[in-house]
Amino acid sequence: MTSTLPQAASGLRPAWVTGARVASWLRWVHTSVSGGTETRTALAPYDALPTVPVPVSTVADLQAAVVAARDAQPAWSALPYGARAEVMLRFHDLLLERQDEVMDLIQWEMGKARFHAWQEVLQVANLARHYSRHGETYLKTRKVRGVIPVVTSAKEVRVPKGVVGFISPWNYPFYLGVGDLIPALLAGNTAVGKADPQTPLTLLWARALLAEAGLPEHVWEVVAGDGPTLGQALIEEVDYLCFTGSTATGRIVAQRAARRLIGASLELGGKNPLIVRADAKLDVAARGAVEAAFANTGQMCIHIERVIVHQDVYDDFVAVLLAATGAQRIGQSFDFGHDVGSLASQAQLEKVVAHVDDAVAKGASVLAGGRARPDLGPYVYEPTVLADVTEEMDLCLGETFGPVVALYRAADDEDAIAMANRGRQGLSASIFSKDIAAAEALAPRIRAGSVNINDGASLAAGTVEAGMGGMGESGLGRRHGAEGIKRFTESQTVVSSKIGPVGPPPGMSVERFIALGNGQLKLLRRLRAR
Repeated sequence: MTSTLPQAASGLRPAWVTGARVASWLRWVHTSVSGGTETRTALAPYDALPTVPVPVSTVADLQAAVVAARDAQPAWSALPYGARAEVMLRFHDLLLERQDEVMDLIQWEMGKARFHAWQEVLQVANLARHYSRHGETYLKTRKVRGVIPVVTSAKEVRVPKGVVGFISPWNYPFYLGVGDLIPALLAGNTAVGKADPQTPLTLLWARALLAEAGLPEHVWEVVAGDGPTLGQALIEEVDYLCFTGSTATGRIVAQRAARRLIGASLELGGKNPLIVRADAKLDVAARGAVEAAFANTGQMCIHIERVIVHQDVYDDFVAVLLAATGAQRIGQSFDFGHDVGSLASQAQLEKVVAHVDDAVAKGASVLAGGRARPDLGPYVYEPTVLADVTEEMDLCLGETFGPVVALYRAADDEDAIAMANRGRQGLSASIFSKDIAAAEALAPRIRAGSVNINDGASLAAGTVEAGMGGMGESGLGRRHGAEGIKRFTESQTVVSSKIGPVGPPPGMSVERFIALGNGQLKLLRRLRAR
């Protein structure tokens, strides 16, 4: 599954990305008919040349998009769940048929290796199928006992929030742009999503494919343009916000959402640890560390940035890790010939270089990598392994978000847990050990929303029936599983009485009614009921 990629006027680009195809995607950007003609063009990591100009939405455009989505919401939510699910299942099937197209776009816009682009397809397809099949069960009405047995009844129902706003980043433009959207739409909401300026075409391709699958025109509106301006405006207009991004921006989002008293889910940054116990299979642990540290060129919120190794196996592990790191195939191609691709932008490259240079200047040792590779691409940086990292270095507890991992020695499990819990973030963690029971006993002591045992990062992320999110400064709320769809709904209690208002019936004194009530309380206590 590869693409022919001739050199075009706009740089190295997929041959099938024609003007007509681009026009069919750009129609989904919400801009006013009488508005300006401003556009914004990203630079492709492959060659630092422009991709495609995308119209810039204004705040007025965004407000109009929310109005259109709000108008469309009652009809969409009135459809049976199964009818909405059929749209998502058709999307699932179309996605599998045309996955090469979106993998091309992800690589072109973001620079990752093709296998990691395919992982986005895998995740979105799994989520579309899972929530189409099981979302209705997650939202099922729950009957509870009424306040007075027999004559009263009660139930909890789930109702959609209304219009949900989505702010998703460039590092996983398809998975993070669409994966959360799927349960929100299936729950009966409509949506307005902000396309990231680096990767707008991927999101617009997804919108076009959903339209082909049968999604009505205004159920998912897309705006594109300046992040801070549109992001702030989005929070002011929607009924709930789903945000994925940095901890610093997440704080701002949370404050603005709180000011409006609307809910928000936030998946933020991580400085994720991987623990290698003394009994671990070192080749397995090294493979897991390499996959989790360098996947997506390290631009992944759950990727491993710290490897904590028991001192008894440290030297042996380092040797195996360096061999596995050295075997990584680095480069850019629209096929499966490389393991590690490019960073997404000059800004990302500069951040990685700054972190590594600062660490080296303060005494860190470079065991592998540690340099940019302009011969392979303008933003390519080698997979890097550092030792002797100390707290005064920026990358010690600061998120690097690149293909860099630091090694630490631990005296025992207690020491390893203490090091893993350093800092204020808590997104993902890993433990490698032959003794799975012992590792599972350690897991709850690590401050992390997910703990992978004998895997670097992908097991928890791929388990779509379980929630995924962070603790501490790594976020609020969960995607995936029951919570991943319930967050887009409100819980509403509906109670009914067969006898009218509850209180003293005609002819009964208040004193007699209270005595009966007290007798009921005592009886329930003796019966151990409720």
